[in-house]
Amino acid sequence: MVELPSYPMPSDEAERLIALASYKSPGSGPERSLDVILRHVRRVFGVPIAIVSFVEEHREHFRARLGIDLCGSEREGSFCTHAILERDVMVVPDATLDERFYASPLVNGTPGIRFYAGAPLVTPEGYVIGTLCIKDTVPRPQGLSIGEQQSLAELAELVMDKLEVHRLSTAEADGRRRFDAVAGSAADAIICGNGDNRILSWNGAAERMFGYTAAEAIGQSMTIIVPEQYRAMHEAGVRRAAAGHPTRLVGSLVTVPSVRRDGTEFPIELSLSHWLEAGEHRFGAIVRDITERLNHEADLKRAAEYDALTELPNRTVLHERLAKASAENRSVSLVMLDLDGFKDVNDSLGHAAGDDVLKLVAVRLRETVGTYALACRLGGDEFVVLLEDSADPFQAVELAKRLVKAIEAQMEMGERSVYVGASAGVSIMTGTGWETSLPLERSDLALYRAKSDGRGRVRLFTPDMMPTQQVRASVSSGLRQAFEHGELQLFYQPQVRLSDGAIAGAEALIRWNHPERGLLAPGAFIETLESSLIAVPVSEWILRTACSQAAEWRCSGHPDLRIGVNLFAAQVRNGDLATVVDGVLRQTGLAPSGLELEITENTILRNEAHIDRSLCELREMGVGIALDDYGTGYASLTMLKDFPVTRLKIDRSFVSGPDVGNRNQLIVKAISQLAQGFELEVIAEGIETAEQEELMRSYCGEGQGYLFGRPMPAAAFTSILGVSTAVNDGSVVSTAFRQQKSRR
Repeated sequence: MVELPSYPMPSDEAERLIALASYKSPGSGPERSLDVILRHVRRVFGVPIAIVSFVEEHREHFRARLGIDLCGSEREGSFCTHAILERDVMVVPDATLDERFYASPLVNGTPGIRFYAGAPLVTPEGYVIGTLCIKDTVPRPQGLSIGEQQSLAELAELVMDKLEVHRLSTAEADGRRRFDAVAGSAADAIICGNGDNRILSWNGAAERMFGYTAAEAIGQSMTIIVPEQYRAMHEAGVRRAAAGHPTRLVGSLVTVPSVRRDGTEFPIELSLSHWLEAGEHRFGAIVRDITERLNHEADLKRAAEYDALTELPNRTVLHERLAKASAENRSVSLVMLDLDGFKDVNDSLGHAAGDDVLKLVAVRLRETVGTYALACRLGGDEFVVLLEDSADPFQAVELAKRLVKAIEAQMEMGERSVYVGASAGVSIMTGTGWETSLPLERSDLALYRAKSDGRGRVRLFTPDMMPTQQVRASVSSGLRQAFEHGELQLFYQPQVRLSDGAIAGAEALIRWNHPERGLLAPGAFIETLESSLIAVPVSEWILRTACSQAAEWRCSGHPDLRIGVNLFAAQVRNGDLATVVDGVLRQTGLAPSGLELEITENTILRNEAHIDRSLCELREMGVGIALDDYGTGYASLTMLKDFPVTRLKIDRSFVSGPDVGNRNQLIVKAISQLAQGFELEVIAEGIETAEQEELMRSYCGEGQGYLFGRPMPAAAFTSILGVSTAVNDGSVVSTAFRQQKSRR
C-alpha cells in the first residue's frame, strides 16, 4: 500500500510538476540575474535571507539563494509547500505561533526561522512552480504591509520573467541541436533562411543535391537554388511572408523547379515553414529531388497508354478520345485495319520477323496520317485510325485506301522481301448521344464485310450491313453492357477423382444473367464474346475471379483444389498471356499449381505462331495446361509432341450420348494409353451415369459431368465442398453428389 504524504498538495500537482521540469534544465542558467534580484529584495525588506525556491515532488530546491547555506530542504515542514497553495503572498509573522510550522526543523533547528513571506512563481500557463521568499530569524509581529506584499509579488513576476527567458533560450538551443542532428542525417535537403532571404543552415543532403558546400551556401541568397526566371517571384513571396501576409507556398507541399550549381534545372517537392525566432523571421525548407519519381510516373503513364511493341497509342487512349468526342457531341471518322497475310509471316519467318512487320506498319501509319489523325494498335495485327471533327465519308475512305496502300508496299527484312496486305472498315459518327463503343462496332462490321469480299478491300459501314449481322451486333452490344453492369457470372463444375470420388478441382464456366432472358449458357453468346472488343478484359476478369475463388477454397481446408479456366483466342493473340497470369496469381495469392488453363486444339492451330512461347512460360511457372475436347481436332499427336500439355480432357462425345459404342470405348482406351506414354493426366468429360463412371474409371484418373454435379454458383460449390469434407475427409463424394442432385 502506498503511503500518502502528510503535507498538502495542489489539485493540479501532476501537471504542475511537468511544468516545473521545463524550468530545471542544466546549464549556466539565470542564477546571476536572480542574485541581483535577491540582493535588491534583501535591501528592500531588510531581511538576511532571500530565496528563489522550486517546490519539487518531495523536496524544495533553492534555485538561487542569499544568506543561507542550505541548497534545499524536505518538502515536509517547508514554508513554500503551503505558499504554492495560494495565489497571493503568504506571510507568517512568527513561525513558533503557527501550528503548521512550529514543529518544523527549520524553525526548531538551524537556521531557526521565525518570519517568512513568499510570493508565488506562476508560469504563463498558470502553474505555481515555487516562490520568491524572504526569511528572518526574528519574528515580525506586524508582518508585511499591503504595499510590501505588492512589491514582493512584482519582484516574483520579475523572477518568473527571467526564468521564462532562460527556459525558452534553452529549449531553442536544444531544438537547434536536435534539428542539426536530424538534418545532418536526413536524406532530404533541409535549408533554413531568414527574412532577408539569406541562407542560415545547409545540410549534407543539400550539398549533394545542389552542388554547393555548406560553407559556400551559408550567407548566400536563397535565390541560388531558384531558376532565374522565378527569382523575382520568389523574393516577392519572402517579403510578403515576412510582412505577415499569407503565401501559397508556406504550409503546403508543392512541386516547383529548382537549379543546381552547374545550371541544370530539375523538379523538387518543397515543404516550406515560417516562424519567428527571437523576434526575427525564419524560413525552413525540406526539399526532395523528384526527378526519378516523375520519370517513373511518366514511364508508367506511357506503359498504360502506349503499345510497347509499336509505340502507338493503345486501346485506352482510343476509348478516352472517343468518350470525350461523344460527350462533346463531336463527329468522328474511324478506320479499322486488319493485316492480310500476317500469319504467313509468323509461320515462315518467326515471331521476331512478325514483330518487325508490326513495327514497320506502325511507322507507315504514323507517316500517312501525320498529326491530323490518331493511329492506335488495338492488339494482335489490328490497328485503328481516328479522325476527330470529321464526318466526310469520302475523306475517310480515301484515307483508308492510302493506309492500305502504304501497308502493302514491299518490306525489307534482312535479305528477304516481305509482303503483307490490309483490309479496312470505316464508320462515321455524327449528331448527339452516340455511344463510345458504336464507332468500333460499326467499323468492325465494315471490316468483316471487307474481309469477306477479298483482301485489300475498304468498306464503309452502311445500314444494309445490319440485317445479316443484326444478331451478332446485338449480342456484342449487350455483352459489353452486361460486363459493365456485372451481369456476367462464373459457375463451377466439380472435377472428381474416379478412384475414390474426392473433389480434385473445378472448371470455371461463364454464364450471362440476362435481365430479360434469364440465365444464358455460353452457347448463346461465347462465339460473339470471343471475337468482340471486350474479349480480353472479360477473359482477364474470368481468370482473376476464378483464381481468387480457388485461393479462398484452398485456404478454407482444401489445399490441393485445382481450378480450370478456359482460354480465349484473344488472350493468346495478345502475346502477354504469361505476364497476365503471373500478375493474377500474385494478386490473388493462388499457387501456380492451383491453376489449370484449358485450351482447344483449334485455338492452338489458329494461333500456333503466338502460343508456343506463352505455354512454355506458363509451364515453367508451374501452371497446368489441359488440352480440351481432345480427340475432335486434327493435329493431336503433333500437339502432344510440340506443346507442354499436362492433361488431356476426353471430349464428352466419346463418353456419353446416344451414339456412344464400342468404337468410342476403343478411342478412349487409345487416348488413355497415349497419355500414359507422354506421362499426362486424363479426365473424362460428360459422365452422366454410374455405368459411365465405372467404365471411365479404367481409363481416366478423373471425371466431370452431371453425375457429379452441374455447373453451380460459388456458394453452392462451397456447400458441396462442405459435404466433401464431412464425408470421409473428401472421399467417396459421388454418392453425396447424387443425393444432392436427386434433392434438386
